[in-house]
Amino acid sequence: MKIKTIHHLSHTDLDGYSCQLVMKYTPYDLRNYNANYGAEVKQKLDMILENIKNENIPATILISDLNLTSDESRWLNKEVNLLNEKNKDITLTLLDHHGSGEDSANKYKWYFLDTERCATKIVYDYAKENFELNEPEWMNQYVNVINAVDLWKMEEKDNFEYGKVCMRLVTETRELNKIMFADVDNNYKISLLLEAAKYVNEPNANILLDSKIHSLKKDFFMRDKDDTLDNLATAFVVDELGKQKDEKTIYYKGYRGFLSYGVGNTSIVGNGFLMAYPEYDFIVDVSYRGTMSLRANNKVSVSQISKEWAGGGGHPNAAGGRIIGFKEQYRYDKVKIQIQKIIDEKESRAGDLEYKKED
Repeated sequence: MKIKTIHHLSHTDLDGYSCQLVMKYTPYDLRNYNANYGAEVKQKLDMILENIKNENIPATILISDLNLTSDESRWLNKEVNLLNEKNKDITLTLLDHHGSGEDSANKYKWYFLDTERCATKIVYDYAKENFELNEPEWMNQYVNVINAVDLWKMEEKDNFEYGKVCMRLVTETRELNKIMFADVDNNYKISLLLEAAKYVNEPNANILLDSKIHSLKKDFFMRDKDDTLDNLATAFVVDELGKQKDEKTIYYKGYRGFLSYGVGNTSIVGNGFLMAYPEYDFIVDVSYRGTMSLRANNKVSVSQISKEWAGGGGHPNAAGGRIIGFKEQYRYDKVKIQIQKIIDEKESRAGDLEYKKED
């Protein structure tokens, strides 16, 4: 097979990330994306198509552990055909095990469905046959573990029990936001699963891994010195936010702000960011449901900003509110468009902002 860039979209569970772990051992230029079902799938596929259009190189779109609806399959098939008509050289492959995709599988040759294997095993078997898979010694057993737990094969007791612990490496890794830090979050989860895979043949592997989870997480975030996991993760997140300043800076009435989405823990992360980057006057984090959390450091009243933007309020250095009509997004650029619209509408109406100390 001609080596290509592979844009790999996979599910946000253990099976989905394990598909990407398998593909890590191929020699291709891998671009990983993750999505849950619903609108997120379409938005991530839009992102993939945009990235392909911006590059003049052959590419494969690989989708694993996600079934597409008939409408999604029809739309994607059409978009790929249009790209190929423009000499883009794009191939499309979907490897899944959810029976709800049967209609699409019956219609499109690129849609491979097998309900007897988990998606990781399908990708593994497909990669051995169609890709250049440089398989490490643990991979076959690891794939069997994922197959046992994803298909709930409790009779395979050792594999099933180890798979249950592996699940926690995905479901309990909430330190990073997968929209703000998509690549880093993907690397975090796959790195943890890679470490887990190394113990798969050890005696009492499930107990061994269970005891190591906390230290594996800390190792990922560790830099100069040891600290609590919370502190290590916070310092890591603040640094990652700093790397994104150019894209995520906003301005309101001459004040410089930083717009984050779904990061949470604003009292710690937000204040940490303002201390690390004093050129900023405020930071605002918008949740998936449209609630805002704002922090400042004596340079501007975020209570006033919150009031003007969303009828909210609070203290000069800590405030919040809720954006009426906010539409949940799975891409940061679409969130920023919504917030920028509010800024443009409100900026000309509100009075000048200034920091006021509490009485």
